[in-house]
Amino acid sequence: MGRLIKNHWARLVVLTAATYQLLAGVHGYFWPKILWDFLTKTLDPAVKPIPILQTLNVVSAVVMLALEWPLPFLAGTAIHRSLEARLAILPLVALIAALLYQGTNAALYYFVGLLAYFWAYSEGEVICTKPWTLPQRSRPGQV
Repeated sequence: MGRLIKNHWARLVVLTAATYQLLAGVHGYFWPKILWDFLTKTLDPAVKPIPILQTLNVVSAVVMLALEWPLPFLAGTAIHRSLEARLAILPLVALIAALLYQGTNAALYYFVGLLAYFWAYSEGEVICTKPWTLPQRSRPGQV
């Protein structure tokens, strides 16, 4: 049996969350609703008449999809290999998702992905330059 590579698992969770957020943002264009509208109506201008929050959800989902399933021009760059950057970006993206009624599940998935990335960071995992590969170990007796 092998060891669980936490950053690969977190990447799959965040890819799922980003896909869900993209669909929630598109869904929000047709049925705009703020999650917290039962408490206050002050956030309603963020979704109608101008779909600001929906657009932010779509854009942030596309950015996360491009980062997690790296586009060719992002693969291997410092931003792609940085766990710290992901730990900084994910709470912001999760907040954007949590504000939209349709994006609450995506926000929960982002939170799980954030915890998994933090677990990977605390154990010293690294993200390889080539996407979806394993870090190479040095063999005993080799220099």
